[in-house]
Amino acid sequence: MKFKKFGATEQRVYDLVRPITDDLGYYLWDVSYIKEGAVWHLCVFIDSDDGITIDDCERATEPINAVMDSADPIKESYVLEVGSAGLERDLLKEEHFEICVGDTVRIRFIRNIDGEKEVIAVLTGADKEGVSVVTEDGTEKKYPLADIAFVKLYFEM
Repeated sequence: MKFKKFGATEQRVYDLVRPITDDLGYYLWDVSYIKEGAVWHLCVFIDSDDGITIDDCERATEPINAVMDSADPIKESYVLEVGSAGLERDLLKEEHFEICVGDTVRIRFIRNIDGEKEVIAVLTGADKEGVSVVTEDGTEKKYPLADIAFVKLYFEM
């Protein structure tokens, strides 16, 4: 696993959209620009302490669409999608890990570590070397980023 770095297009969009989400009281979790089949998708993921509803997504879409049309930072045609980062969102950037310290996470490994393919534990930190957690039995562990497929918030239903 590596911490996500924005591509040039994603960074331009992030810089344009961040003031809008801040003004609306949302946290801009992530921006992704991906091609699925023949269609490009610009996905803007938002969050708030109160959670995100469909009304929040609609409220954010109009001003985001307006600034994207005005600035025109993407030459290709694309579909704009504004959505929630989700309950079991991926932690992708260093700031995501900082925000989520103290939360329960699910770490999936590339290969078994100590006989386990994944672990559910409380996040205590992350840096360029690895992700630190406290397991259910109180053991502190640090897993190297190179051994991790993904880290997601864990929500028990």
